[in-house]
Amino acid sequence: MNHETESHLIDRLLDAVEYFAVALELLAVCVVVVGVLYSTFNFLHQDRALGKLGAGYQPYRVNLGRTLLLGLEILVAADIVRTVALDQTLENVAILGFLVVIRTFLSWSLEVEIENRWPWHPRKTSQSG
Repeated sequence: MNHETESHLIDRLLDAVEYFAVALELLAVCVVVVGVLYSTFNFLHQDRALGKLGAGYQPYRVNLGRTLLLGLEILVAADIVRTVALDQTLENVAILGFLVVIRTFLSWSLEVEIENRWPWHPRKTSQSG
């Protein structure tokens, strides 16, 4: 994280932004790791409590999907911060666009898996009566 501009203050700000982007990436990794561990623990505990193997599979998938969605969103934020503040070249902006498209597609796919419906289909509501 070595920036060389004409101003010492700008160099320090760029270093701070770089550290912030790295912190966001680390946060995304921590969110995913902790979320996977937490979801897995709950899944195993629920199966054991219910005495039926696989009883908590659907909630487990939903929790894992939500964890991955959150991690992906944080990674997109880190990429945007890094590209917009530090590496403003046409090549880096194109790479950012490509990464955002891929991560958006992954997020959309995960959302479809979690909701079990296409986004343009209405939500199923439970009505009693």
